[in-house]
Amino acid sequence: MVRPLAFAGFLIAALFAGPADAAEIKVLSAGALRPLLQDLAPDFEKSSGNRLTFDFATAGGVEERVASGEAVDVALLTEPRIKKLAGEGKIAKDSIALIGRAKIGLAVKKGAPRPDIGSVEAFKRTLLAAGSVGYTDPATGGTSGIHIASVFERLGIASELKPKLRPIAGSAGHPPSVGGAVALGVAEIGLQPISEMMGIPGIDIVGAIPAELQSPDLVYFAGIPTASGQSAPAKAFIEFLTGFEAAPVIKSKGLEPR
Repeated sequence: MVRPLAFAGFLIAALFAGPADAAEIKVLSAGALRPLLQDLAPDFEKSSGNRLTFDFATAGGVEERVASGEAVDVALLTEPRIKKLAGEGKIAKDSIALIGRAKIGLAVKKGAPRPDIGSVEAFKRTLLAAGSVGYTDPATGGTSGIHIASVFERLGIASELKPKLRPIAGSAGHPPSVGGAVALGVAEIGLQPISEMMGIPGIDIVGAIPAELQSPDLVYFAGIPTASGQSAPAKAFIEFLTGFEAAPVIKSKGLEPR
């Protein structure tokens, strides 16, 4: 038989064990998922008792940091890059899970005329008519910037666009904000994943560029780096991201859920 005082002590210990045992999960993510992760974080922290800390970079930046052995518990980046890391033994293969697919969109300053991007030819005309075009600097390793540069080549207008291109680079912990550049007037139009531009004040998102010009590589996965010392809490966070309740939030952030 458990004596009342002993049982009361057990209850008090149980009630206060959570915060002391809470894990701090370090998450390193491509910038396209920033709005999604920041929206979902409070629910996960409340339900799990664990704490999330975030750092954001381009997909290329995430890959470089995980490859270097940085202590990260969850990495979120594009499919080719996470598969490469898994092949190198830097990401646990059995931890990889699909989060969602992003689409590149076009934004203009709030209240500005919305250009026609309903077809490949219309999109091409819009690019040529624009005074300046912002996009993620390919040199940063951003998947969308690399792809957009290839789209300019594919459309045969790279040389014509060159004088008015505004490649946008970010800073440590702050991926390139093409939407922010449009809002500030640095670029007349901006091209970046819609999920990255949603919620930025001072811009209107016209919509997604034509399907024929979308990148097949803007599919985002989560995985646990082998350098992580928090594999169990990290796994719980990935399961939360891929769960039923997260799907509508993923969709609301401009991503196609798994």
